[in-house]
Amino acid sequence: MHRSFLLAGAIFGMLGVALGAFGAHGLQRVTADESIIHGFQTGVQYQIYHALALIAVDFLYDKWPRKIVKWTGICFLTGIILFSGSLYLLTYFKLQESNLVKIAGPITPLGGVFFIAGWLLLALSALNSRSQR
Repeated sequence: MHRSFLLAGAIFGMLGVALGAFGAHGLQRVTADESIIHGFQTGVQYQIYHALALIAVDFLYDKWPRKIVKWTGICFLTGIILFSGSLYLLTYFKLQESNLVKIAGPITPLGGVFFIAGWLLLALSALNSRSQR
């Protein structure tokens, strides 16, 4: 299971670089709206940060294979999909002037909760590993 975290981290990292390049070059040709550009860039940043965190979780799981570490990775994966994915959808919907913005908007904070949960679980796993030495 944990090698999936390495694979997911690599894929999300690669996609983050590609999306970041699009945001820096292509998106600015489509819109000058700074709020749209900023939202997209935030999605890319958080995706890259958590892609790296997934890779770290993979290595941690090699050293300390516990359920809490596995759930850390699951939270990071879910957070990337919900947080960054919803920001990409919001960008698209705003560019299309679609009413679906109302649906995608509330998903972003839910993804943030998964990121926070992942970091909390990582901290708890560190505390737990120290107490078992």
